[in-house]
Amino acid sequence: MWLKPEEILLKNAFKLWVTEKDNEYFVLQRRRGCGEGGGGLAGLLVGTLDTVLDSTSKVAPYRILHHTPDSQVYWSIACGVTKEEIVQHWDWLQQNIMRTLSVFDSSEDITSFVQGKIRGLIAEEGKTSLVLEDDPEKFREAFLRFEKWFELSPEEKLVTYYSCSYWRGKVPCQGWLYLSTNFLCFYSYLLGSEVKLVISWDEIWRLEKTSNVILTESIHVLANGEDHYFSMLLHLSETFLIMEQLADYSIKRLFDKEAFEKEPALSDPLQITKRGLEAHGKSEQFRTFFRLPQEENLLQMHESFLWVPFSHFNTLGKICLSENYLCFASQDGSQCHVIIPMREVINVEKPDAGSRALTVCVRGKRALRFSEVRDYQQLANAIRSRCGISASPQHSVSPEAIRGECQSLINHFEDNPEDVTLMVGQKDSSKAVSTEALMTVFHPQDVENLDPKMLKEKMKEQSWNIHFSEYGRGTSMFFTRKTRDLIVRGVPEALRGELWMLFSGAVNDMATHPGYYTELVEQSLGTSTLATDEIERDLHRSLPEHPAFQSDTGISALRRVLTAYASRNPKIGYCQAMNILTSVLLLYAKEEEAFWLLVAVCERMLPDYFNRRIIGALVDQAVFEDLIRENLPQLVEHMTDLSFFSSVSLSWFLTLFISVLPIESAVNVVDCFFYDGIKSILQLGLAVLDYNMEALISCHDDAEAVTILNKFFDSVTNKDSPLPPTVQQASVGSNDKASHVSVDISELIREAYEKYGHIRSEEVESSRKRNKLYVIQTLEDTTKQNVIRVVSQEVQFNVSQLDELYNLFKRQHFLSCYWTMKSPALLHHDPSLAYLEQYQLGFQQFGGLFSLLEPWAFCSSKSTLSLWVFRLIDENQDGLINFKEFCSALDTLYSGSFTNKLKLLFKLHLPPAFTGSPLHSKEERIQHFIPLAEDSSHLSRLTAFDLPEDGVIRKSPERGRGKVDLQAYLKQWQNEILKKEETIKDLPRINQSQFIHFSKTLYNIFHGDPEEESLYRAVAHVTSLLLRMEEVGRRLQGPSSPPATQNPAKAAAEPSAEDASVSPDSSDTSSSPNSQDAAPDRSETEWSFSFEQLLASLLNEPVIVSFFERPVDIQTKLGQARAAQLKSKANK
Repeated sequence: MWLKPEEILLKNAFKLWVTEKDNEYFVLQRRRGCGEGGGGLAGLLVGTLDTVLDSTSKVAPYRILHHTPDSQVYWSIACGVTKEEIVQHWDWLQQNIMRTLSVFDSSEDITSFVQGKIRGLIAEEGKTSLVLEDDPEKFREAFLRFEKWFELSPEEKLVTYYSCSYWRGKVPCQGWLYLSTNFLCFYSYLLGSEVKLVISWDEIWRLEKTSNVILTESIHVLANGEDHYFSMLLHLSETFLIMEQLADYSIKRLFDKEAFEKEPALSDPLQITKRGLEAHGKSEQFRTFFRLPQEENLLQMHESFLWVPFSHFNTLGKICLSENYLCFASQDGSQCHVIIPMREVINVEKPDAGSRALTVCVRGKRALRFSEVRDYQQLANAIRSRCGISASPQHSVSPEAIRGECQSLINHFEDNPEDVTLMVGQKDSSKAVSTEALMTVFHPQDVENLDPKMLKEKMKEQSWNIHFSEYGRGTSMFFTRKTRDLIVRGVPEALRGELWMLFSGAVNDMATHPGYYTELVEQSLGTSTLATDEIERDLHRSLPEHPAFQSDTGISALRRVLTAYASRNPKIGYCQAMNILTSVLLLYAKEEEAFWLLVAVCERMLPDYFNRRIIGALVDQAVFEDLIRENLPQLVEHMTDLSFFSSVSLSWFLTLFISVLPIESAVNVVDCFFYDGIKSILQLGLAVLDYNMEALISCHDDAEAVTILNKFFDSVTNKDSPLPPTVQQASVGSNDKASHVSVDISELIREAYEKYGHIRSEEVESSRKRNKLYVIQTLEDTTKQNVIRVVSQEVQFNVSQLDELYNLFKRQHFLSCYWTMKSPALLHHDPSLAYLEQYQLGFQQFGGLFSLLEPWAFCSSKSTLSLWVFRLIDENQDGLINFKEFCSALDTLYSGSFTNKLKLLFKLHLPPAFTGSPLHSKEERIQHFIPLAEDSSHLSRLTAFDLPEDGVIRKSPERGRGKVDLQAYLKQWQNEILKKEETIKDLPRINQSQFIHFSKTLYNIFHGDPEEESLYRAVAHVTSLLLRMEEVGRRLQGPSSPPATQNPAKAAAEPSAEDASVSPDSSDTSSSPNSQDAAPDRSETEWSFSFEQLLASLLNEPVIVSFFERPVDIQTKLGQARAAQLKSKANK
C-alpha cells in the first residue's frame, strides 16, 4: 500500500527494522520479529510497541523508504502485509522511477518528484472509497489494520476508530476500538497476549455511559450476557454518540424495517461515514425539537441574535435552516423558539450595508430581525433560493423599495385572502368530509350564557388573544415560557383544535399536502380489509357516552379518518387505542385536521406505538421506570419490582390518559402532550404516583394498588370545564366519589410541572435510545424461547444446543443483510408474524449454514446436493426454510436411527428434492430468494396475534391488504394435526438415474473417512447385488423382452464408471416427471428399487451401519460453526 510520504529522521531507530534490499534512492526493510528469525523477546516487545502506538507496522511489517545519497532524512512511501506485496511495489519503483531520477540534478528535485508521484498513486486509489473521510491517509492505514486483524467481509465499512482501554476483569488492555457499520471491534497486543473482540450491533442489549471508583468514566456494553467496559477515551462523548447511532441504525435496519425505510440517508450500509452519522444525528434532533416532518434535514446552522418585540431585547440563539423551514431557538434560558415555513416568507432584506443583520418578512405584517449573523449573505441567499425570491442587484442598494414591495404584498394578501389560500396550497374539501369539529356541532357555545364556568372560559380566550397579539398567531408564532404557562392552565374549548394543529406540526403537513386526505378517503371508500373489519368492530366502542358518537355523523367521520390512515400506512393499518385517540381529536378538530393530527401522533410524537409489538410504548415504560427510580426512591424501596407500574401505565401511554380519566379532564392532558410531547405524560405519571405514595406503600398486593389508582382517576375532575353533564364522561366509580377527595386536573398538571419540570426532552430521547436496545432484545429473546419450546418437542437436541442453533440460524439470516442495500432476507423478515416464521433462510443462506453443521461434510454451500436438501425440507414450497424445518433435518442427521438417516438420503433423490436438472431455470430463482410458485409469491402472512404459537399455519394475507379465509386456514391446520407419520412402505421406488446419484452421494459421504476403502467396497458390493437381483427379477417377469435383459448389465457398470466422470451437478434429464411422461416406452425398460431393498442390502454391511450410527460431538460442531460463520462469509 502506498503511503503519504512522511519524514523519518532515524533510519534504524532502536534497531526495529532490518534492511532486506537497497539501492541509491530506495530501501526495503522488514520489521524485527516478523518473517525469518522472528519471534523471541524482541518480537514480543516490538509487537507490543506497535499496538500501543497504533503503528501500521503491526499489520504491515514491510516498508519502503526513499532517500538521497547526500541526505540523512528518509521518507516512508510504502508498506506491505506480505513480502510479495512489498516486492511488487519495489519492482514498480525499479521499472518506472529509477530511470527517470537520473535526469534530475539536485536531491531536492528528486525527492519532490518521488513525493508527487506517490501522492498521485494514492489519489488514484482513493478516488472512490475514501473521498468522504476527514483524513483519507490515516483512514487507509486504519482500514488496513481493521481488515487484517478481524478478517471480516471486504465489504464491511469502517466508520471510525479510537484509542482506548478494554477491561478484562480488573486488568486494562490498551488497544484500538474500531466501529464499523455492523460490528464493534477491539484489538490489543501486549507482550504476546492478543485480545480480539468482535460484537455485532444487533447483539447488544445495553449501551450506556457509566462511572465508578475504578473507572471514572467509561462506556458499558452488554452483549450475549457479557459485560464489556471501554475507558481512557480521549473523546468519550463523541465515541458514545457514534456507537449509539450505529446500534440504533442496526436495530432499525434489521428489526424495525418500517422506521428504517423512512431514513433514506442511511439506506446504503456501504456509504455510512462518521460525518454522515453526525449530520444525521443533528437532523434528527432538529426534527424532534421543532416537530418537523421526517423529510426535513438540517442544512445550515448560524449563531445570531433575534429581536424579540414583546420583550424588547435581543435573545441569543441559533438559526436552523432545512429544505422547507427556517427555525430559531434561544440559548439563554428564555425558552423562546419560532418556526417559519418557507411558504410564509415573502421577502428577505438587509437593513444596511454595514451590519451583519437580516430581516425576514412573513405574511401577516410580521418581520423577524436577525443580527450578528456571521455568514449573513450565505444565509440570505439560501432563504431566497428556498422561497423562490430573486436576489436583484438593487436589493441591498434600495432597502426602502424592498420595504415598499413587501408592504404592498402584505396589503394585497389582506385585501384578497383567497390568494393566500392558493399560495398555501389549500384545496376545497370534499363534500363527503365533515368541515366542522364535532364539539361545535353537538355542543355549540351559548354566547349569552354567563355562568361562572363560561365566564372563566371567556377569560381564558381573552388571555390567549392577548398572547396572540404579542407573540403572533399561526405557524410563525413565538413559543415562550408564557405559552407553556397558558397551556398548563388549560386551553379554551374554541381554540383547542387550532393549537393542537400548531403545536404538533400537523398544520404544516396539511398545508403541504392539499387534497391528500380527500383522495385517501375516496380510494379507501368501500374497501374491505382486515384493518377495516377491526375498525368497524371498534367504532361503537369509541367514547360511547358522548352524544357525537351516538350519531351517524360522528361514527362516519371516525370511520373515514381511521380507514384513510390504514390506507396511508398499511404496515400499521389499525391498532386498538387509535379509535379512542381519534375520537377525541374529532371533537375539537375538523375531520381533515384530525387525520393530520393522527399522522403526527403515530409517526412523529409516539413512534412505534401503534403496531403489533407496541415497541414505542414498551420503551417509554422502561423510561418511566428509570424516572421512578430517580424521583420516587421511597416507592422503589417498598416495591422493588417496578414491572407492576409498567403493566398499569401501558394504557396511560397508549391513550394519553384518555382511557382512565374523564374526557373533560383528559383533554387538558392532551393539550400538554401536543406542546411538550411524551415528557408531559411521564411527568403526569410521576405526579399521579407521588400523589398516591402513602396509599401505594401501605398496599399488600398488586390488585389493591390497581384499585387505589382507579379510585384516584375516578376522583379527578375539571372544575373549569364548560361542558354540560350530557357531554361529560360519567366516572366508573361515581358511587364511591364521596370516599375520595376530588382532585382538579389543572392542579395535578401544575404540580407535575412544578415537581418534575426539570426533566429535559433531550434526556428523555437519550433514555429512549438506551432502553430501545433492551426492549427489542427482550422481545427477540421471548421469540427465541417460544421457538425453542415448540421445536424441542420434536427433536432430540437439548435446550442449550437449540439455543446455539437458533443464534447461528438468526446470524445467518443477518449475514445476508449486513452488506446489501435491499436484502431479500430483510424483505422476508416481519416481526408481526408467528414466532417460527420471523426468521427464515433462502437457499444461499441455508447452503452456507448447512455446510458448517452437517456431520459428514458431504455437501458444499452451493452444491446440487445442498439444493436437494433445501427442496426436501421446504415443505410449503415457498423458497424459505424456518428454524423448525432446519432443526428437523439436522436432528435426523445427528440423532436419527440408521433407517431414518437412510430414508432422508433416499428422499433426497426423489421429487420434489431431486428433479434431474442442474442449477438453472427454476432453481436459480430459489438462489435469489424468489419462491418457486409464482402464484403464491405475493401471498403474505397473518400476524402473530391471529396465529397459534406453534406457527403451523404459514400463508395468510398481509395485514390491511386482503380478507382472511379462515375456513382455508382451519382446514390446513387440521391437516397438519392429522398428518400421520410416513412409513417406509409409502416411499416410491427409485429409478435408474436416481439410484446412480444415490450411489454417488454415498461415495461423497464416505470420502475422507479413515475406513474409506472398506466403505467404498461395501457400497460397490451392495450396488452389484441389487443390480443382479433386479436382473433376475426381470428375467422371471418377462423372458420374451430382449431390451430388458440387456439394460441391467449396462446399468450395472454405470455406478462405478460414472463415479469419476459424472459431476454431482449433471444428471439424466429422463428422471424428471415431464420427460418420463413424454417417453413411456423408455421408462418401461428402466429398472428401479424400493427403499426396503436398499435398507435390507445395506443392513448386511456392518461397516456402513457402524458409520451411520457413529455418534457426533454436537457441541464441538456448534463451536466450530460459530467460529467459522463470519469467516466463511468473508471468504466468499
